[in-house]
Amino acid sequence: MEDLNRMAVFAAVVEGNSFSEAARRLGLSKSVVSKAVSELERSLGARLLNRTTRAMSLTDAGSVFYTHCVRVVEEVQQARLAVGQFNAAPRGLLRVSAPVAFGTLHVAPALPDFLARYPEVRIDMVIGDRIVDLAEEKFDVAIRISTEPAQNLVARRLAAVNRKIVATPEYFRRHGIPAAPSELALHNCLTYTHFNPKETWRLRGPDGDIDVPIKGNLRLNDDEALSMAVLGGLGVALLPTFIIGKDLQAGALQAVLSQYVPSERHIHAVYLSNRHVPPSVRAFIDFFVARFAPTPYWD
Repeated sequence: MEDLNRMAVFAAVVEGNSFSEAARRLGLSKSVVSKAVSELERSLGARLLNRTTRAMSLTDAGSVFYTHCVRVVEEVQQARLAVGQFNAAPRGLLRVSAPVAFGTLHVAPALPDFLARYPEVRIDMVIGDRIVDLAEEKFDVAIRISTEPAQNLVARRLAAVNRKIVATPEYFRRHGIPAAPSELALHNCLTYTHFNPKETWRLRGPDGDIDVPIKGNLRLNDDEALSMAVLGGLGVALLPTFIIGKDLQAGALQAVLSQYVPSERHIHAVYLSNRHVPPSVRAFIDFFVARFAPTPYWD
């Protein structure tokens, strides 16, 4: 710690180009500043400054050392600030992006509780399935559903996305329950085009991944709208439980072939990898991690 203090003094001397200016900036006496630099040189076993009665200049060693000093002193300051932020109350405007279905069903309904807990926070949330550029569009945090979040972002996992093959009990009474993925070819399979652009469902079963050919008379690019068609008895669909969980629990929908699931996806809260995470961002993410853990209520 003593060396860190001396490094800060040395950096101030270089930046002020004199011991007197460094002393003024740091609120120390000139003799204390001079002694700190001398002790630092003794500790390093190298001369850092060339001193004369009229001028002062960096040695080669001093120039290299100053570059590292600036970085270390800045990191210490950032660390102090980061720790201080834990005690800061979340406040100010928080810009959030969320996908349509999940944002509407599970993020927006939770905002009254969040804002009641943090009354000094204001939220501007944009709901849409377009992937926003957090830096360019000035978003603080985004909720995203993906297999892996972008590597240039920091991600916190909120929940797993479970998808199930479902239809109404009445549909299965009329058309039979498929006992194997191959029997889906006998059913009217409704397609969510954003997740399944081709006429296949890729499933992972006991023997590994398989591609299951499907056909049906309805394709939609919105899985919440697709769930309405399934609830209407039109056919079978592969849908996330965060949309149909309440319908499964109520018995309005029935899941089949439960040992076969799509590739794993997760819901993440992502934010820019800045050195400072505002207390409002930390509070927002922690709130939803706690709300959906350990098993989300829709499952």
